[in-house]
Parts: sequence; C-alpha cells; structure tokens
Amino acid sequence: MRSPSSATVSRLIEALGRHADLWPIAGEILCEAGEAENSSVFLSKALSAMNSQLGVNYTAVVQPLAGRWVVLGGSGKDLSLPVELLAETLDRETPRSAGGWIAVPLVKPENRQSVLVAHLHDAAETSRALTALQVLAPVYVVALGSVEKRQKSARRLRRLEAIQEIAKQWYQTREVQTLLVQMAEAATRLLEADRASIFLWDKPNKTLVGRPALGTPDGELRIPDGSGVVGQVIRDGTPRRVDAAEEPKAINRNVDAQLHYQTRTLLCVPMRSRSGEMLGAFELVNKLSGSFTPEDEEALGELADHAAGALENAQDRQQLLSANRQLAEQAAQGAQLLGHSPPIEALRSIIRRVADTDLAVLILGENGSGKEVVAQSIHYFSRRREQPFVAINCAAIPETLAESELFGHEKGAFTDARETRPGKFELAAAGTLFLDEIGDLSLSGQAKLLRVLEEKVIVRVGGSTPIHTEARVVAASNQDLAEMVRNKKFREDLYFRLNVVTLELPPLRSRGDDILILAEHFLTDFCRRARRRVPPFTAAAKKRLLEHPWPGNVRELRNLMERLAYLTAADRIDADDLAFILSPRGENPQIADLTRPLADATAEFQIQYIRQMIDSARGNMSHAADRLGLHRSNLYRKMRQLGMEVKEEG
Repeated sequence: MRSPSSATVSRLIEALGRHADLWPIAGEILCEAGEAENSSVFLSKALSAMNSQLGVNYTAVVQPLAGRWVVLGGSGKDLSLPVELLAETLDRETPRSAGGWIAVPLVKPENRQSVLVAHLHDAAETSRALTALQVLAPVYVVALGSVEKRQKSARRLRRLEAIQEIAKQWYQTREVQTLLVQMAEAATRLLEADRASIFLWDKPNKTLVGRPALGTPDGELRIPDGSGVVGQVIRDGTPRRVDAAEEPKAINRNVDAQLHYQTRTLLCVPMRSRSGEMLGAFELVNKLSGSFTPEDEEALGELADHAAGALENAQDRQQLLSANRQLAEQAAQGAQLLGHSPPIEALRSIIRRVADTDLAVLILGENGSGKEVVAQSIHYFSRRREQPFVAINCAAIPETLAESELFGHEKGAFTDARETRPGKFELAAAGTLFLDEIGDLSLSGQAKLLRVLEEKVIVRVGGSTPIHTEARVVAASNQDLAEMVRNKKFREDLYFRLNVVTLELPPLRSRGDDILILAEHFLTDFCRRARRRVPPFTAAAKKRLLEHPWPGNVRELRNLMERLAYLTAADRIDADDLAFILSPRGENPQIADLTRPLADATAEFQIQYIRQMIDSARGNMSHAADRLGLHRSNLYRKMRQLGMEVKEEG
C-alpha cells in the first residue's frame, strides 16, 4: 500500500486522538486496504468490521453515475437507498441523517465525490454513529484511495503487457490495410468498445480517411479534416472524450446517418510520426459499459503511439516494395529477347515455361550471344523477380578465391580476410545466382558447388555455421561441357545436376532480320544517351549488316551501334559508314587446312556461305537466292551439286 502523506497522517491522528475507541476500527480499515485486491473487496471487509462495532445493520459507499446511484461496496442486508438524503448530503457537502439513515460525504483528492451511508438498528444511536462515521470518513478516503491507486497500477501493468503483445503483432504485419483492421480489433477488445477506426490525414486534399468503417463501401470513410471530434483532435493535437448525454452537439450526426449508427460515447487521440508530424487520429466509439475514462484515454494514447510506428514501418515497406517492383519491371524490360527469328521465338517459349520452376538451367552459346540476358529473362519471368539477381563470371575468379567469392568468408579466415564478407549465394538470397563460364570453375570448386546445390546449405570459409540458401542457380558456358566431361575436365555429376534444362542460343549470324531489329534498338538507345536524332539505315547499310558474319555476336553489334551513335555525324547511315568497322564482305574466312586442293576449299566456302545466307534469311529460300544473285531453282541446283541437303518449298 502506498503510504499516505505526512499531512494526511497528521489529520488522521488529530481526528482520532479525541476518539480512542475508534482506533481499533481505523487500524482494521487500513489493514484491509493494504491486503485487498480491489475496492469492492476492501469495502466489503472494512464495512463489515465497522458494522459489528457500531451497531449498524447496513453500510455502503455509493456514488452518483449517469443519474443513478451506484454501490461501490457494501456490507449487511441490502436496503433501498435513501436517494433524497444522499442527494442532499452531496449538495450541502455535510453529514445528514433521517429515518435511521446516516450519510457522510467522502470527498476524494480528484474531486470524485461519494457518500458513506449507514442504516442503524436503533435510531437512538444516531448521534453516536454519526460522530463515528464522521471521524472514520477521512480514514476511508485515504484507504480507498490507496486501494484504487494500487488497483489502477495493476490494471495499467496488465494493459501495458497486452499493448506490448499487440504491438509485437502489429510490427510483424506488412500490409497497411490488414494492419488497420488488426489495430481496430485490438483497441475494441482491450478497451471494451463497440467500434474503432484509424483516421489517416490526407493533408493535401484536406480529408480524413477512416479505416475500417463498417457500413461504408470498401470499409472506408472520407470526411473533411475540419469536421467533428476527429477534426478537432487533428487541429489541436489533444485527446477528446465525449459523452453524447452531456455534449450532444459534439457528435457528428451526419456521419451517424451515413453509417446508420448512433454514437453515445467517443474517445479520440492524435497519432504522430516518430518525427512529431501529425499522421491522423485513433477513435473508439461507444464504451460497452459507462463512459470512457482517463485510464482509457491513456491506454489508447499508448496504442496510438505503437500504431503510428507500425503504420510508418508498413508504409515504408510498401514504398520499398513498390520501388523494388518498379525497378524489377524496368530491369525486366532491359532483359527482353529482341527478335522474331524462329530460334529466338522457340527460346522465348521455353524460357516462359521454365522460368517459374526451380529446375536447373544450363545456357550454352558463343561469346556475346546474350547468355546473361537469357538468364535475366528467366529471373524476371519468375516469382523471384523482386529478389536479387546476382551474376558472377567464373572465368574471372582466381582458383584460390573461388570458394570465398561463392560462399563468403569469416574475418581472419585467410591473410587478406580483414572482415566477414557474405558470398554470392548469400547475396542472391531467394533470388537467382547466374554462374557464367561455369566450365572455367576449378574441379575443387565444382565439388563444393555440387554439395551446395544438393544440400541447399553453405558454410563460409573459416566458419562452421550452416547457412540455408534458396538461391536458384542458372549456369552458362561457351564451351562444350559434354566434351569436357569426357576429358575429365568437368565433373559428370555436376554436369547432370546443372543440365536439367539446356538452352542453346543461336549465334547472331543465323538470326536473319533480327540483326536489323537489334541494330535499330541499340542505335536508338545510344542516340538517346548522346542526345541526337536517330539516323536511319540505308538499304545498302542494312544489306551490309545482314552479310556480316558477326563473330562477336550481339556484343559486337551493340558496340558497333555505340560507335555509330557517337562518331557519325550524317543524317543517315550508309554502307560506307560501316566500311571502316566491317570488312567489305565480312570477316575473311578462316581456312583450317591449307593442304587441300583449291576446288575442295572453294566448295567448302560455298557451302558455308550458302548456309549462312539461308540462316540470315530465316529459311526463306527465295530471299536467300535473291541475296546470292541467283534464281531460286538455280540455288537448289547449286546446293545439290555441293552435296547439300535440299528441302524445296511447296
């Protein structure tokens, strides 16, 4: 029990000093106050002890509430209260007696008035009993105040524990709409109200948006930010408690009419951000019993503080997700496979089918053919698109650092390990890890990679803690891995683990008119960066681009367009503008065997050249023949002479 102040003790001693016979009763009252769990239990025991010693058959402490008298605690046979006597006692603030009843006012420090009322066995004892109750009244005030303070502290502790548990759940909620519903449900449950709403302030539009709002479309209520109690709380930044019986004009009945609802009591507190900026207001409507109390106001204020923090976190997260989603969409646009040649259309179809699976993918193709773009397409077409895409070139990693690059290392694991560093698997998290030039990874690195792929667990170099990984691995190579397996240069088990789905990228020279599509795309992009108008290709330039064998594939074409965008000044690009970059008829053919007769070498060149022209024409024999300067029937005859397979068009 909290100790009374010295002034209070002095007053009690002074009052009791002249009435030694009441000391035992006063002591018992104070003892009961120190042990009672709540005011009702305290009053029942304390009043019962007093009844037997004063010859009283009924005592109670009563309080006026909403036009009626409420018994806070009593002892003895229940009797009908003398309402007029009680009212007169409070009005005059003096003890009164009538018809065997005695009423003594109990004025508490917080000006909450109550009355100690007693009914006597014998009306002749009225004077003695009245004196005793007057002397004991201050004792009851002190004792009851002590019990109520302790009871209030216990309630506050329970509420704080409940609020902490509620806030913990809120901070784990990611969606704002779900969070708002959770907040309303928790507040109504904890503070025993019928409804709750969180009003967020749309300051630019001078509007308060309330959610959840039962009875409205989409559960959302929009009102001007200057209307009603909520508007006043937003403007003043101070809480408000309203009872319609006492302040009928304070309630916004237009909102009640809109919601088909009747507001009797209302509690509203402001919500501020961590920086102190006004975010909105937290409102409770219709206390299930009685009116909202200062304790309710305090508790809702604490809930509002946690609610504001949780809302800011959820909103920040949604903004980050939105920004991340936007970046992912932009990256997906940059990872598009351009072109309409049959090999690219087939490749695009396979990518869509395998992207959203967890199948291992092996991408094969020449240098510069776009293997990383394909890996990015697989990533951005999958559900992992908002997770990281991490690429690593295995050919560029020294053998001694391969394990550290892939799996990370702990501080001090080796000479230059000055700090702990996560590896590519950890950085990729639940995204995609692209291992380019996988054929250049050492055999020991291959063994460790295989173990990670099978167990989904990595251990940093120099560490011992297993780290689970959900990263999807997409590998690529420009080498013949099957041949490397036969030559014991690549692990067979890793090859089959990576080679669940194989994507073979066609070289640029076999993609026909895709060359022009890619050229115009790259040229447009680089001209935009160079802030110049895009010059068109002449027919001769287009023919020259189609005839070039593109040994560097798409990378070579992209670099060429970059040079043209920055170095050419003409309004159009002609074949002559390409002469300084491309050889007049493409790259000089490389003759592997210089011991063969001229006729054999010539035939081999013609076969290669005709195949290349057919590929560039996307299989259209008429177009290929036209580019070769032949009639289509003459092209077929030439192919038969060279021993080439001929599939005549219908």
